[in-house]
Amino acid sequence: MTAESPTQTVRRLFPLLAEGKSAEAAALFADSVSFSIPHPPGIPWVPEVDSADGMRTFFELLQAHVRAKEFDLRQVIAEGEDVVLIGRMVSEVKQTGRDIDTAFALHTTVRDGRITRYHLYEDTHAVARAYFGD
Repeated sequence: MTAESPTQTVRRLFPLLAEGKSAEAAALFADSVSFSIPHPPGIPWVPEVDSADGMRTFFELLQAHVRAKEFDLRQVIAEGEDVVLIGRMVSEVKQTGRDIDTAFALHTTVRDGRITRYHLYEDTHAVARAYFGD
């Protein structure tokens, strides 16, 4: 049996998140994770993360505060252990009812079948506007 490619590993993440399976999604991550999501101070769903357990906390916080509405994966670029996903997503902030509509790039790295990097780049102004208002 052939080992799963880094792209296949990363692609398994999104259906699990869509189904609300935080524990199963977190199980795709290594014990040590490089996590980065630049964000405005005060956004409650972006904790400090450095492990698979931290990823589970992040996914649970995200589900508690944000409702996914659209996820359009437009391009996947893979080279070696690195997989970069480019797309657009729309999410509703539950507290305010306002949408975050943003293009995104997600840089992941997969080593030994586990995700070791999760660096998400999105429109932080759109995030702030949806959570804090104008």
